[in-house]
Amino acid sequence: MFVDYLTLMLINLAAGLALLAAYVYFGLGEANQKRWVPGFGVVGAIALVTGLHMTLTWPIIGSFNIAFGETTVLFGILFVATSLTLAMGWDLFTLGVYGFFAGLVSLLIGVRIINLGLTKTPLLTGVGFVLVGLGGVFSAPALHLKENRLLRTIGSIVLLVAALIFAFIGLGAYWGHLASFSTWQPK
Repeated sequence: MFVDYLTLMLINLAAGLALLAAYVYFGLGEANQKRWVPGFGVVGAIALVTGLHMTLTWPIIGSFNIAFGETTVLFGILFVATSLTLAMGWDLFTLGVYGFFAGLVSLLIGVRIINLGLTKTPLLTGVGFVLVGLGGVFSAPALHLKENRLLRTIGSIVLLVAALIFAFIGLGAYWGHLASFSTWQPK
């Protein structure tokens, strides 16, 4: 059976990036860190489940399983771990280190999507991946310098622009998928 849930993954990514942008700007230094736990947990759970399924089963054509599945696993585990870390009152720095490497992957994939002309909007999709990658690469320095309001503002803007890009792509995908799958029937 053909399964395509990229729409869900894209909107979840957009929601997660918007949540992360808000956390970087408003929540990083606040006393009540637990208020962010449910949002990070929900986004992380959806990303981890869908990303693992896509990575392990390759339900869609070609290298999209790598580009979207594997990066969604990285994104999902970071959000689940962030939720747990905030709930337990632990330090986020080691997740920033992991985020650095996940960010490198996202940067590389973004450039490669543009280079290969993958997706219906390769430039927009690639830029979205690159912006997410920048957020990951700069996560450890941002956590270390969390009192720097300018750095937090820039980081939040980068994440919010990436969220808007993936929301646009995801909503367009929902629009298209509803039409293209309207007559599909299981065999």
